[in-house]
Amino acid sequence: MTLTLSILDQTIIQSGETSTQAFQHTIQLVKIAEKLGYHRFWVSEHHDLDNVVGSSPEVLISHLLAHTERIRLGSGGVMLQHYSPYKVAENFHILASLAPGRVDLGIGRAPGGLPLSTRALQQEGGSTRSLEEKLVELEKFLHNNLEPEHPLYGLKAIPNPSQPADLYLLGTSVASAELAAQRGVPYVFAQFINSDEAVSLEAITTYRERFVPRAITTPQAILALSVIVSDTDENARKLANENEFVKINLASGKTITVNSLKKAEEYGKHTSEPYTIEVKEPNIIAGSKETVRKRLLEIQQTYQVEEVVIITPVKDFQKRVTSYELLAEAFSEQPVTNHL
Repeated sequence: MTLTLSILDQTIIQSGETSTQAFQHTIQLVKIAEKLGYHRFWVSEHHDLDNVVGSSPEVLISHLLAHTERIRLGSGGVMLQHYSPYKVAENFHILASLAPGRVDLGIGRAPGGLPLSTRALQQEGGSTRSLEEKLVELEKFLHNNLEPEHPLYGLKAIPNPSQPADLYLLGTSVASAELAAQRGVPYVFAQFINSDEAVSLEAITTYRERFVPRAITTPQAILALSVIVSDTDENARKLANENEFVKINLASGKTITVNSLKKAEEYGKHTSEPYTIEVKEPNIIAGSKETVRKRLLEIQQTYQVEEVVIITPVKDFQKRVTSYELLAEAFSEQPVTNHL
């Protein structure tokens, strides 16, 4: 079984950089990813985070499509709880019309930010509908097949592309795996967020066992992993140690992950729900290309996945590019030429 490599980019803005520079790095990276043979390139949705400027994946995807020719582009993911399924379908119908067969619509169930940004996104009243209800409606708008009893029957999401965006569900729990299985869509488990291997294995197993053929005929499970590759194991570990990983454990049972203690403390200023803060070691696979290749093949064997989506949390852009180059080289026979 070959292992397909894809990328998730968060458009990180480093100290001293402008947002324009951060987006230029994303543009450079997608071009490099296409030359290196990566399968897909996804961008994330985050709000009110100091060092992440990718707040509107659909806008960014449109720009990246214009700068590439073959690589698949998509969201990792759109936070559907904030939005109208109809509007999301319209946005991605435009993207799918601009680049038929190259667009992925990844849906996330996390808020994508802290309580204040969630309140701002939903200040017109929000929605009492569950993610499952909105996901079902989104599917119907993507394929323009609302049933006659639906209150919006007769409404179509325009334009009508020849090949709508492929739908993916992202998650970090068994509950998200169950929903993906029930809806018959590909499922991406974000192990770089939830590092509990028992949970991730249960989620992938549950997804496969309970899968109902709908959009696809067989289950398609993908793992999203945090990976750093350098010339030596030691140098890769030094890069990994630059990252912070902080979990906010809510009394309701939910967990929110942020990338700094500062953001966790800020969360506390905007919520009335009791919580605890837990600083953890980042769940990053770090090493030389030989070390990382061995570990990824072990993961592939354990989870029986054909694809992994890689996020590389390296602050220095050149070193981030080098990591992706070395990773591609680890799974190819030829050395990769530096692209910067």
